[in-house]
Amino acid sequence: MTKQQAIKLLKEKYLSNMKEDSELFVGVELEFPIVETNGNKTNIEVTKNLFRTLANLSDFEVEKRDDDQNPIQLVHCSSKDRILFELSYNTIEFAFERAHSIDEVAKRFEAYLKIIQPILQENNHEIQGHGIHPLWKENNNSPVKIERYKMLMAFLAMNGTGMKTHPYPSYGAFICGNQVQLDVRRDNYIRIINAFNKIEAAKAYLFSNSEFSSEAWDTKIARDIFWEESLHGYYRENVGIFPKDYQSEEEFFNNLARTAIFTVTREGKSYYFKPIRVEDYLDQKEIIAYTTDGKEKNINPVKEDLKQHRSYQFQDLTARGTVEFRSVCTQPLETTFAPIAFELGLFVQLEKLENYLEHCSFLKNEKQDYRNLRKKYSKKILSKKEKEKIKTFSKELLEISKSGLLERGYEEEKYLIIDKELN
Repeated sequence: MTKQQAIKLLKEKYLSNMKEDSELFVGVELEFPIVETNGNKTNIEVTKNLFRTLANLSDFEVEKRDDDQNPIQLVHCSSKDRILFELSYNTIEFAFERAHSIDEVAKRFEAYLKIIQPILQENNHEIQGHGIHPLWKENNNSPVKIERYKMLMAFLAMNGTGMKTHPYPSYGAFICGNQVQLDVRRDNYIRIINAFNKIEAAKAYLFSNSEFSSEAWDTKIARDIFWEESLHGYYRENVGIFPKDYQSEEEFFNNLARTAIFTVTREGKSYYFKPIRVEDYLDQKEIIAYTTDGKEKNINPVKEDLKQHRSYQFQDLTARGTVEFRSVCTQPLETTFAPIAFELGLFVQLEKLENYLEHCSFLKNEKQDYRNLRKKYSKKILSKKEKEKIKTFSKELLEISKSGLLERGYEEEKYLIIDKELN
């Protein structure tokens, strides 16, 4: 199989649902730790009971159950929003059906919290706004008992790959993110990816919320290290920030072909293996793969396997015809929608954003290595000069974002609450 054949298959997956003139919808996914309020580990019987209680309400239906028949994913009957466990029983995710405005999502989220928090608080638990579960070390970080989650955890703990990883393969059970998907077109998705790739330093400064006290990592966004120094980062192209601006669709898909595939399904069963670049995958005559309980099986690659491909970039092109922005930590509850408002406002002012980035002093005066800029400005302590530079950059981006939200006319600018001193 040639690289061009791999690129053709990736294009079929990622471009087939892209509409040429689509209405802009907002797709929000929020992950939160469920925390025991007296400082003890999360009691997963309490969290499982939450889902059983919700399942008994007339507003919800059970969509998925675990191997023990506990409900683990619920769908709201009228809105079609999903509430689910994210990898472990300590983390809850709200996956909202697409909406016209942030306000629609925020009101539904508030309604869910009014139901959920009192149920949890009866047993000294609650949803809290942290990018890392504060009691991660004490918790039972085992995966939710479904095959996909068990496979993912087993893959991240895989030995013998030759990669030196951090010692936290279960990190997916305790890191939490704030994500939004926005509709893109064939004529603008590359421009959007390029522009948002350039502003990761500001997003790191404005929305960092995942310090990790167990390591001497000089960052307020430990989530980046968990991703990059795990098997998800076996190939650098697979995670984080794109290394450069893309000049064409071909260049973008050339890079995507260098990302990894590490799992397939055979007869309804999941298998994982050492990461292989997409461009090399179908050239493999046979692959040694493993079941979730460690049994070895030789598999033969087929084209359909590439439908399961998923990369983990911060600006992630999805098969739904959207770009998913996934670099932001879970925020404090009161500012949950601030990064979403920030990203949406910039998105609708793409041309203005591009013009600003082309001429702004921040990018002119810094080496335009976007990965290192994010690392630099997510450090725990910045020099006075660094702080002044990132404040100015962030403030100017916020002004552009606000103008975009005002132009939309949904009063979404009220969500642009930034808990940083920018004056």
